[in-house]
Amino acid sequence: MPQLSVVVPVFNERDNIPPLLAEIAAALRGKVAFEIVYVDDDSSDDSRAVLNAQKASYPELRVLHHVSRSGQSTAVWNGVRAARAPWIATLDGDGQNDPADIPKLLAARDAADAETKLFAGWRTTRRDSFNKRISSKVANAVRSRMLRDNTPDTGCGLKLFERDVFLRLPYFDHMHRYLPALVKRAGFRSQSVPVGHRPRTAGTSKYGMLDRLWVGVADLRGVAWLMRRAKVTRVEEI
Repeated sequence: MPQLSVVVPVFNERDNIPPLLAEIAAALRGKVAFEIVYVDDDSSDDSRAVLNAQKASYPELRVLHHVSRSGQSTAVWNGVRAARAPWIATLDGDGQNDPADIPKLLAARDAADAETKLFAGWRTTRRDSFNKRISSKVANAVRSRMLRDNTPDTGCGLKLFERDVFLRLPYFDHMHRYLPALVKRAGFRSQSVPVGHRPRTAGTSKYGMLDRLWVGVADLRGVAWLMRRAKVTRVEEI
């Protein structure tokens, strides 16, 4: 059984699939027993066919397919549910996260206390467009002030977390952007780990600045309400 499941959501990323798979395998083979769970969010290109063809080269690869487009959070959620390992690493399918940073997250986990259940990548140097960097900076500042999650970068797709804790969190669309706050609400801690970030070399971004802004406002209000209503009580057996 694998000790780590790498979950990768994709939508129309056919050209990024082969190089990213090669990098994941190079980063993890010989270091940890792992599987790779790709979740194709009903791509309109041939991403699904490309993934199926890669199975011959990567026995660790499993491919899930959404029968209708459902978004990144649902892809991550279904990937985690299907995963067989107790710990999950997530990566964006566009190749901007470096799989070579996964061992760094594993090392941070091994050095942390048992109450830290999320290790979130922190892109200290962004390789995105100016508009995308500005929108992320504003969103992170507002989110941090409202939720007090002590996390400088929740938008990074590179994360490591315990599967059982993730599946206990309230599920909603776009929840992947609020994992540190949701983990805190559940009574656990998260840790930010500096990681690399790379420019996109193929395909196009699926989200614009206005998409993130208007969806983020509604989600932020909802998560703030969840945080206010949270109550965690430690239980001891006598």
